[in-house]
Amino acid sequence: MERVERVLDDRAAPVRPVVLSVLALGDLWLLHRPQTPADWALALGALAVCLGGGRFPLAATVTLSGLLVAGDALGAAVGLPVKAMLAVTLFELALRSGARRVAAGGVLAGGFLVWHAMSAPAAEVLPTLYRLAVLAGVPLLSGAYVRLLRRHAAQARERADAEERRRHSETLAARAAERTAIARELHDLVAHHVSSMVLRVGVARHVLPGDDPRVTQVLDDLHATGGAALVDLRRLVAVLRDPAQVDGGPFFSLVDRAELPGALEGAVARVRQAGLTAQAEVDPSVAELDAVRGLTVLRLAQEGLANAAKHAGPRAGVRLSVRMEALGTGTVGTEASGTEASGTGTVGTGTVGTGTVGTGTVGAEAVGAAVGRVTGSEGRRVRLEIVDDGGADRRRPAPGTLGHGLIGMAERVELLGGRFEAGPAPGGQGWRLYAELPPPEQAQWAAGGDRRGAPARAMEASTR
Repeated sequence: MERVERVLDDRAAPVRPVVLSVLALGDLWLLHRPQTPADWALALGALAVCLGGGRFPLAATVTLSGLLVAGDALGAAVGLPVKAMLAVTLFELALRSGARRVAAGGVLAGGFLVWHAMSAPAAEVLPTLYRLAVLAGVPLLSGAYVRLLRRHAAQARERADAEERRRHSETLAARAAERTAIARELHDLVAHHVSSMVLRVGVARHVLPGDDPRVTQVLDDLHATGGAALVDLRRLVAVLRDPAQVDGGPFFSLVDRAELPGALEGAVARVRQAGLTAQAEVDPSVAELDAVRGLTVLRLAQEGLANAAKHAGPRAGVRLSVRMEALGTGTVGTEASGTEASGTGTVGTGTVGTGTVGTGTVGAEAVGAAVGRVTGSEGRRVRLEIVDDGGADRRRPAPGTLGHGLIGMAERVELLGGRFEAGPAPGGQGWRLYAELPPPEQAQWAAGGDRRGAPARAMEASTR
């Protein structure tokens, strides 16, 4: 049926006249060659009318029927070619016209054909009428059948499109319901508890004596951090309830691009307040990253530094490096404090290294990286690296307490088509985590490969 539709489709209209012309001229030249110039004129005139049957099937049907009768009156010997052309126009009439036009064309053509049959000898009238009835009936029925098939196919496509739209609407409704439920829980549960903690810390700032400035500093920091968390939670709840306010897709940023370098420095400042010796090397041009990759860099840096403080201890040293580099520069995936890393596992696009933490080595649970699509900086990649020295107070969690930090960061990197590497720092002391994303034109989005995905591989890459 699809092949028939392609042949009879209006887009094939320029091809059909060429095919009909070749077939008709071949028949006239090789099989039923006209004998006189008048015969040739009648046959070629009939061919011209037949070629116009695609656009004017009713007029062409009536005209060819009249030419058939005129050929009888003139004694032309081209009756068979004209009858074949009439069959073609009758098929076009049934295929492309409504029931009334088909009925009108059938009646008019039938009248001419009966007239044509009457010109035959008396003994041949009934056989001639039968042949002419077949000549007219078969094309009409065939055209009507094909027209019906096309209508049913169009209706089937419409039903399929409607079903697809319905499924799409149901999917959107389900997602909206899920987002609303998540937003409700975030507001009623998480935001409530955070607000309560901020309130209590605010009360403690005024109730506790201010003799020890260190206590005041800690309380002030807790109050400021809790307030910022509340602001972010409210914005997140607003986005979950109304995704239309998000520009550029399902990702959004809680930090302006121009504020990204300062936000990274703020993350480093917080771990310094926790007692770590932290150093930061942040390329100012990261402010040119788009919202998606900028937020990814910030979140991975925050998580990596927090895990360094958690696992390496308050007396550890940690270094954060965020760089934007042109392609073809630097050493990919093996830099750490100017030393080539060894034993950190294998790394592939969108995968997590399979190195393990050696005996006595402790480091950050996770860090991530994202290479962003750089506004005005196409062809550049972003590298983010966090290395800690293990610290003197090494703390390893109990077995089976693997959190979601490394899993989430591995998902972020894989989602953006980058590479991710986690394992012991060079020399086996401490922990190093490295990630990068190529520029958009070279990004290889994660597909195939290890079907477990980055989260499962991340769990194998770390004992934490």
